Amino acid sequence: MKLWMTDKQTPTHRLVRINCEEQLGYQYLGDLSESEIRELLRSMKEEDVEKNMKLLQYYGYLHIFIIQKD
Repeated sequence: MKLWMTDKQTPTHRLVRINCEEQLGYQYLGDLSESEIRELLRSMKEEDVEKNMKLLQYYGYLHIFIIQKD
């Protein structure tokens, strides 16, 4: 699956947007396999990888909000 991503970080949170279509301001990640996408989600410390995979495949985009913990 071809993916584009933007990643904005602040001291309190991180907002990651992944899209299956080219978007202005997004970085091209490449044509990733399902296992590579799962690993990308795990690297963001996402706990519900299966749910996020299904959302990405169904909608073609995924927004992840991660609260930064000290």
